[in-house]
Parts: sequence; structure tokens; C-alpha cells
Amino acid sequence: MAGAQAQINTKKVKIGDFTQKTTKVVLNGNPFMDGALKEEVSARWRVSPFEFCTLEEFDKIKTSEDYYFLTMVKGQFRKEEEPGIQFITLVKGGEKAENGFEDMLEIVSIPLASANSPSGREFAFLGAFIDIIQNYALKSMESDLNAYSGLGSYVSDLSKAKDKKLVFAEEDLGEGYDENNLKSLFGSNFEVMDCDDADQLISDHADGVVVSYVVAPTNPSNGSFCYKMLIDPSTHDLFFYKKHRITKKMGAVFLQEDLKRIALSRKL
Repeated sequence: MAGAQAQINTKKVKIGDFTQKTTKVVLNGNPFMDGALKEEVSARWRVSPFEFCTLEEFDKIKTSEDYYFLTMVKGQFRKEEEPGIQFITLVKGGEKAENGFEDMLEIVSIPLASANSPSGREFAFLGAFIDIIQNYALKSMESDLNAYSGLGSYVSDLSKAKDKKLVFAEEDLGEGYDENNLKSLFGSNFEVMDCDDADQLISDHADGVVVSYVVAPTNPSNGSFCYKMLIDPSTHDLFFYKKHRITKKMGAVFLQEDLKRIALSRKL
């Protein structure tokens, strides 16, 4: 008699139907973000059928496993007094949604902007994030290692970008950045730009550069984190993704240890 085999219901198994099920893109009522989300998803979403829906529709169907949801959520860390960062998140519907959004099966979340006073930079990066979310979801379907590891393990090898110019937006380095220090780390293969100019490279899908982006609360409190990223405008490869807790000594910028790590990785 053949013995029954138990199936381990891992995350890879649970999201194995992602490409067959409809992804509902949730519009939150903000006309600017809803318009941008409609435009970018319509142009870029390629991995599954998709439809747009309202928050009210989301509340009605969120418990159905027939749908995945791409939506904006405000995240609050344990010690924070209020949500500080807005994320763009891909989740799967299911019964646990009755308990709250945090109990839904999350495929991936990317920090998008300050929750309270977004700078506007998020509109330039939205298309890149939609591509990153899709690529990460597909990789998560391949193995549980990818599914559980998060974006930190998804990043592309920085050595592949060693010939690309590093472009840092001024605000991502902070007011006291040392240009001589940057020259010692990166030689001449870097540039510090005004945020608008740096973001324009993303919007223009510029080739031969990697552009910085930092997401943090507008008014960080005890327990707040900031996220630092490097993104290729032409391919939307994510080359750096790291977070740190914001303190008086460590602001919402690329830290010296980040810059050293980036410089070392590009030389490997």
C-alpha cells in the first residue's frame, strides 16, 4: 500500500497561481497617485491579468483567493507613534484578510514615499517599482528561498554596474556630504545632482547611470527607519537596497558604511 505524502504548503506553493489569477490594482482616491498608477500599470503590467478597483471593492473581495492585490499601504514600525512610510504592496486575497491587512499573504512591499508629506519623487520611481514587484513575484514562484528572503536578497550584483555612473540626489547624501570622500571612493565615476535632475534620469530611462533614492518619514520619531536604493533607469534593476534606524547621528541619508559597501561591491 502506498503511503500518503504530506504536501508542505510553503509560500512558493501558495503563490503558484499568481500568473493565472487577476491582480486587482487598488485606487485609493488620490487623483494624482491614482492617475500615475493607472498609467504605469497599464503600460508595464505583463505577468498576470489585471483590473483596477476602488477601496470599497477591495474590502468586499479581499477574502477571495481568486485575486491578488496591488495597493498602497502606510507602514508603522513597532516603536513609531504613527505610520511614517507609504509602501506599494502586492498581497494575495484570503480568509485571513478579515483579521486586517497585516494578516494577508504578502508577496513583496517596496517603500515608496513619506506617508504624510510625499516629496513627489515617488512619481518618477513608480514605474521602476512596478517592474521590480513583477520580477520579484516571478522569482518567488521559482523557489521558497526567493519567496522568503525579501528584496535584500533580490538586488542585482553591483559589480555588474561598475562601468555605470553613480548619480546621487543631493538630499540622499545630506547637507554635510564630503565630495572629496566621494572622489576617494568612486573616482570620477559619480555625480551629485539636484533631485529634479536625478529624477529626470529615471523618467527618461537614461542609460549608463544608476540613480539613488531614499525613502523616510518626513518627521522621523523614535523607531523610524529609512530605506536607501540604487536603481538603473534603463533596466529598472535594483542594485542596492538597505535600511537603517534613524537616530541623531544617522540621518535619513546614505551612510558612510553604505558608500564604502557600494564602492567595494563595484570593484569585485
